[in-house]
Amino acid sequence: METDSRSGWQGKGALEDLLRERIRATIETIIEEELEAALGAAKSQRVGSERAGYRHGKRARRLTTSLGATTIAMPRARIEDAQGQRREWHSRMIPRYQRRTERVDEAILGVYLSGTNTRRLRGALAPLLRGAPLSKDAVSRLVGRLREDFEAWAQRDLGELKIRYLFLDGWYPRVRIGKKRVRVPVLVTLGVCANGQRVVLDLRLAGGESEQAWLEAVRSLSARQLGTPVLAVIDGNPGLAAALKMQWPQLAIQRCTNHKLWNLLAKAPAHLREELAEDYRRMIYALSREAVEQARVGFLRKWKLRCKAVSTSFEEAGDELFTFTSFPSSQWKALRTTNALERINEEFRRRTKTQASLPSEEAVLFLLFGLLRSGQVRLRRLVGWQDLISSQMEAA
Repeated sequence: METDSRSGWQGKGALEDLLRERIRATIETIIEEELEAALGAAKSQRVGSERAGYRHGKRARRLTTSLGATTIAMPRARIEDAQGQRREWHSRMIPRYQRRTERVDEAILGVYLSGTNTRRLRGALAPLLRGAPLSKDAVSRLVGRLREDFEAWAQRDLGELKIRYLFLDGWYPRVRIGKKRVRVPVLVTLGVCANGQRVVLDLRLAGGESEQAWLEAVRSLSARQLGTPVLAVIDGNPGLAAALKMQWPQLAIQRCTNHKLWNLLAKAPAHLREELAEDYRRMIYALSREAVEQARVGFLRKWKLRCKAVSTSFEEAGDELFTFTSFPSSQWKALRTTNALERINEEFRRRTKTQASLPSEEAVLFLLFGLLRSGQVRLRRLVGWQDLISSQMEAA
């Protein structure tokens, strides 16, 4: 075994041991500062007008961080409230009964929800846990807490967000139900706030992308004080479009231009697809509203002659394929497609691609919610958000 004569640390894991020791000292320092603020007095300081209580010893607390388990000395104290009643002080940084940091809990939940049982989970996270206990009950409590957090999130008030635009789409992850593996629709709703920030508003399982399923989703949004959005960007699902119009008759609808292109290509003979895609993109990505309209007329005239099935499918979308041209041109890139939702779905697929399936339907929602809550799925502001704010100022 090699020894570093300068530091005295030996063998494998020496760096981790040193880091854990420094983390332990840092945690104790932070907790001590928190206690001093609560007491209104530093350690050994005499009685003062600001003092609100007194220390009475310490107790050992084992805590597992992202660098492994460590044991800290948790100070104890009694605090006097405004009514003169004394109570035991409890740290807010490390709440009572907490034995792991949030990052460790997120790692445990992520591995478990991806289909790993508790025994294998302990083996997979052994370097992280480093002997810290992890029972089946502890995992169940974590899942139960996540379920409660998700339910609260799914019922939260949306009024303060001041949602302007909606992006809605269905996604079909593979899950295991009993002994069968099936794809289950998850209905996802993304909102754009008045300041341009994107935020996931709703996640729900459904039997399919039917009008009734989407109607329940949009009614839930309305019941949570969403207000009346200006625009909804959708993939072209007729049930979704009908549900949105039923809830908000004046809502503008934008059909995803990418989805429509895929539909058109499926209608065209193989030897015409490259030409079709070039004509379509030239029309959709024209630089002005007038140029888009001019290209639209030419596109329809040409493809009525070249391929009737393509022109019929194109006409089916109607004006809803070009709603984006009624909005500031700086936002066209963001409003033409449902790509913002696709990026969220791609992140989830990346996290679960090594799993043949997930253990339950609930695990789909919990894992996606966990990624959102932990910040692992980051949503940027809408492209052209400055014009969104300026238009609101003009309207006011």
